[in-house]
Amino acid sequence: MIPLVDVKAQYAPLIPELKERFAEVLDSGRFIFGPEVEAFEREAAAYLGVPHAIGVANGTDALVLSLEAMGVGRGDEVICPSFTFYATAEAIARVGATPVFADIDPVTLNVDPADVAAKVTERTKAIMPVHLFGRPAPLAELAALGVPLLEDAAQAFGAEGIATTGICSTFSFFPTKNLFALGDGGLVACTDDGVAETVRKLRFHGSSDKKTFELIGANSRLDAVQAAALRVFLPHLAGWNASRREGAARYAALGLGDAVELPVDEPGHVYHMYVVRSPGRDRIAATLRDAGVSSAAYYVTPVHLQPAMRFLGWEPGSLPETERAAAENLALPLWGGIGGETQERVVAAVLAAAGVAA
Repeated sequence: MIPLVDVKAQYAPLIPELKERFAEVLDSGRFIFGPEVEAFEREAAAYLGVPHAIGVANGTDALVLSLEAMGVGRGDEVICPSFTFYATAEAIARVGATPVFADIDPVTLNVDPADVAAKVTERTKAIMPVHLFGRPAPLAELAALGVPLLEDAAQAFGAEGIATTGICSTFSFFPTKNLFALGDGGLVACTDDGVAETVRKLRFHGSSDKKTFELIGANSRLDAVQAAALRVFLPHLAGWNASRREGAARYAALGLGDAVELPVDEPGHVYHMYVVRSPGRDRIAATLRDAGVSSAAYYVTPVHLQPAMRFLGWEPGSLPETERAAAENLALPLWGGIGGETQERVVAAVLAAAGVAA
């Protein structure tokens, strides 16, 4: 079976170095905070081009802590897409604010700035664009609306042009991400000194010294073992992302576009997932499964139609492009280092499923 993502293919050559780094952490006895976490935070900040990078336990906590540090709370509204992972809106609701969903651009699948603009009110405290599937959202157009941005960059570490526009940008190191840990992990990148200091306090029970507790915070820390792994992986990220882009170009060159609608390329896209579209998505997915090729349909029930969000009153048909993308999208196998022969097999299976002669 061809997997959707082969994480081990990426980290297998680095296992000796990983073992060496893990042994150093074991010998140090420093597992919470400490030099590995501090070093990774410095390296990540330099990579992203931001003054602050703060390690946290996971990508969802990164969103919640960022919202809290930006002063978002009860009575506020935050505009976000519905075609995204549930955590985007969940984090808004967790701080007591109201998610307001905007429709997406049918080409990029990212939030549509025009629809965002139409939904800004006096209660709008932030806009939360998602850099979906590794494609940067239209940050300049969104920033021009004059509302603070919180970038959900969970799927886009290494994408061009991200993290320096928003007050905060959040990342997940879930093992399938472009930059991944060997377990859970997350990061908040900040461009504002005061917000960054608040995030640091919030991740450790609202304290900066373990004695005086100034805020109601959380226990959300990136541990030293994961930081050590991330420090091994970070220097390879640019190469892995370049390989993902090569894989995306190869799919197009192999004629995949004869059967399905391909994602439009742009220089900043790092292809966390390679997502195509077809009205016959479910039939294609079933045929691929029989042919030994993994695929995945994402956000089949968009967030605005999820049971937990029913209290907001959104109805089917209210976000037409979002709902059409939910019915048509299909992610195909892609990872850093995917082989040409593997992609040829995937394309042959998709063409056959769509009834197109190879």
